[in-house]
Amino acid sequence: MKDMRDFIAMGEERGLVKRITAEVDWNLELSHIAKLNEEKSGPALLFENVKDYDTPVITSVCTTVERLALIMNQPKNSSLTDLYQAWAEKGETKIPPKFVDQAPCKENIMMGEDVDLFRFPVPKFYPLDGGRYFGTAHFIISKDPDTGWVNLGTYRSQLLGKNRLGTQFIKGKHADIMLKKYQAMGKPMPVASIVGCDPLLFILGASRLSAFESEYDVAGAIRGEPIEVIKGETVDLPIPATAEIVVEGEVDAEKFHEEGPFGEYTGYYSGVGTDPRNYIDVKCVTFRNNPIMWGTTVGRAVTDTHMTMALSYGATLWQQLLAMKIPGLKSVYCPPEGSGRFLAIISMKQMYPGHVDQVLTAAISTEMGAYGLKTVIVVDEDIDPWDIPRVMYALSFRFQPNRSQVIKRGRSTPLDPSLPINAREITGRLLLDATIPYEWKDKPIPIELDPEVVERVKSRWAELGL
Repeated sequence: MKDMRDFIAMGEERGLVKRITAEVDWNLELSHIAKLNEEKSGPALLFENVKDYDTPVITSVCTTVERLALIMNQPKNSSLTDLYQAWAEKGETKIPPKFVDQAPCKENIMMGEDVDLFRFPVPKFYPLDGGRYFGTAHFIISKDPDTGWVNLGTYRSQLLGKNRLGTQFIKGKHADIMLKKYQAMGKPMPVASIVGCDPLLFILGASRLSAFESEYDVAGAIRGEPIEVIKGETVDLPIPATAEIVVEGEVDAEKFHEEGPFGEYTGYYSGVGTDPRNYIDVKCVTFRNNPIMWGTTVGRAVTDTHMTMALSYGATLWQQLLAMKIPGLKSVYCPPEGSGRFLAIISMKQMYPGHVDQVLTAAISTEMGAYGLKTVIVVDEDIDPWDIPRVMYALSFRFQPNRSQVIKRGRSTPLDPSLPINAREITGRLLLDATIPYEWKDKPIPIELDPEVVERVKSRWAELGL
């Protein structure tokens, strides 16, 4: 799979993508159809007849695990944790991108005064949104001016004008770190917003890779071949060759525009009214013939945003824990209902006293866990972390509050609605030990079935009419 068009073709063959030919209004109607469809775990929707436009919009690309498996070229019956494992195994060996001389993303070029972002069918998603949002299922490319490190990051982008896109570079995010360097140099930061390409790149743009690690390199490793890129028209950045729409421009750290509000993946608005934020001053737009606009409804769980984060955050947490070489780790699960980032469940085999405490604190010390992770649950090896009824069993019969750790300070996300709007920089953390302690001399005796009787009963299953 190299681009969005490959995804559509392969998805249609498997019944995972449906074309909508009836006219649909970009103003609320499109997003509401998509949202109701996502809540039923419906197919990805390709809207081919958007009111006032002659180019399509695709939504709900990542809503189901089966479609995530398709994107990662894994078996259709894979679980999220299977995808974590594949990500961790393949992502170990990095494959840098490869530059090409010609690319589909250059089929059409708008420069300077000809730039008009209203040419594209940008949806308005929810009634209280501050406007139309060009960038929901996109990513922004930026480059560190000191090291040349290239970052792909998903930051929402409101359509503020024909040549202006809002941004939300949250404090400490990689794009924010880079922007501050450009600010110190007294220069604007060159950026490119990418809409529609290999869906894996969007998933990686939403991940929590470590600093100085490029998402392009990991994508190449997962794909097993380099991602093809081409230099931008006005920015010295590697652009995905198969991108549907590429917006090139600059972000000046000293310039602001009112932006927001926006219905976030938490199911709530992240603030009240608008806030002054940096924006992209657009210099050039390139796009394919009949470009496909890609959007996600975000909103309350579970949509493709939550599934994307459950994959990208869970996979990077698992990879980062494995990199710590802690023995006994069995599996990890970051539920999509928690957007993949607020709750992590880890299964392990205990091997020494204090082993569980090591894993609990390690989880919030990873690049992924250090930002926004609020609750970590560790269970014994006989519990699959994705088996929520069994996790509830462990919390009921193995968890003891006196053994839990409450970590009062940790980095929060400003999108967390469980904190006051004006106090979202620091979060509390709860580390739950839902295991039978290793050091207990007398452990509870588990009830087990007799293996011989189990086999005898199984052999009679049909006879019993079961």
